[in-house]
Amino acid sequence: MNPSAVIIGGGLGGLLTGALLAKEGFRVTVLEKNATIGGGLQSFRRFGEVFDSGMHVIGGLEPGGNIRRICEYLGIFDKVRIRPVDDDATDELYFAEDHCRYRLAKGREGFVASLARYFPDEREHLRQYVDAIFRLTEEVDLFYLRPASAYMTTHSEEFFMSADAFIAKYLKNARLRSVAAYMNPFYGGRHDQTPAYIHAIISSLYITGAERFVGGSSHFADLLASVITEHGGEVVSSSPVAWVEVADRQVQYVRCTDGREYRADYYVSAIHPCTLLHIMPEHAFPKAFRQRLEDIPNAYSAFSLFIKVRENSFPYINHSEYYMTRYDDVWNFGRLDRPWPLGFLLMTPPEPDQGPYSRKVLVTAPMSFERVRQWEHTTVGHRGDDYLQWKAARTDDLLRLIEDMHPGFRDMVEDINTASPLTIRDYYGVKEGSLYGFSKDWKNITLSQLPVVTKVRNLLLTGQNNNLHGFCGVSLTAINTCEAILGLNHIVNKL
Repeated sequence: MNPSAVIIGGGLGGLLTGALLAKEGFRVTVLEKNATIGGGLQSFRRFGEVFDSGMHVIGGLEPGGNIRRICEYLGIFDKVRIRPVDDDATDELYFAEDHCRYRLAKGREGFVASLARYFPDEREHLRQYVDAIFRLTEEVDLFYLRPASAYMTTHSEEFFMSADAFIAKYLKNARLRSVAAYMNPFYGGRHDQTPAYIHAIISSLYITGAERFVGGSSHFADLLASVITEHGGEVVSSSPVAWVEVADRQVQYVRCTDGREYRADYYVSAIHPCTLLHIMPEHAFPKAFRQRLEDIPNAYSAFSLFIKVRENSFPYINHSEYYMTRYDDVWNFGRLDRPWPLGFLLMTPPEPDQGPYSRKVLVTAPMSFERVRQWEHTTVGHRGDDYLQWKAARTDDLLRLIEDMHPGFRDMVEDINTASPLTIRDYYGVKEGSLYGFSKDWKNITLSQLPVVTKVRNLLLTGQNNNLHGFCGVSLTAINTCEAILGLNHIVNKL
């Protein structure tokens, strides 16, 4: 009989791990707590429009790209609805401090040339910096889907230095350093903490080129689910796992809140590790390990606006816009001793029949969970009037800054739906509403290094808390998880 696997969590990590195992002949069952599968890929309907909840821009889908090769292996690439961002402006940055805008072009040469227009004396330094970024990515075989060695991998000195020190090593102009770090608030980057390799891998993806999902990201989750079901598996929504029974260092079964039990040869947790601990017996893991997981800092969360704009009022923008208040604060997102918001990401997601105007705008502003700590023990719909007033004030804060970048924007707004770190915590089931999983620190990199294998022999982990976060990081971790079952390079050799 075919081996079987039960996967806890139907986000990108769980669905992709399930799809890969199903492709390899496993009977896969994915259990998702929400009514809609997908996690950060979920879309929801408000005001007659479909909004994406999380993943808006992805890299690695260019010919030969790692995500594209995975999709081709699963047989779904031709069904993925994507639209490339503009070649001459993959991203546009606006710094309120001096009202300066920076447009970043696609490709290594395009990136260098576009920033050299603003900082002509730094052209050669920019070229060296970009070369260094891609040099660091070459140290990660899995990023290029190359077979890995069974031996311990060694890395360069730059690989584990702090990202801000890495940038400063190559770029001399202080403002250019901040511009180069523009994406760092949106992958959880912190001053003197985030390792350089994280900055390099994420930056290289968007320098190479980025794509947007057309008509909502949930269709990608549906494609992954179709791979599982077409190979005889099932994806069960509205099925929160309430308990994971462990005996003799093996999972015996998982039980959902409705009492149904599922048994398999292997179990994969695609939820936050701290969330997993709370549904397992204490004896499953040593006390020191459980305490270590609880002690690892989590990346900050976010406050988001899902805005429906009036018809033919706001243009469709085929790239992301980043608003930054001050150059010196680009590393300070998530800190409580700084005013909020320090900046945000603004996007207009494309539709299949996209014309010159957009009907919706997505705004995401990084925010520490501490800003909502006073409502920590409340539930959705029962947080109180003071919470609603607080959300309205934060919405006004963001609208005021959007007006700075797009004058007259308030008059274009028809309806607004909001999400706070509490929404993210409850919706995704992640500790403190963390958008980027465990926060990594170059000074103690082993603290947040969490292997996909566990002391429970048939229990594995997957998702953004193990290696890298983001669409690419979660996808590559799914390969790690599957190969922990199937054998080193089993899948990579087929890609």
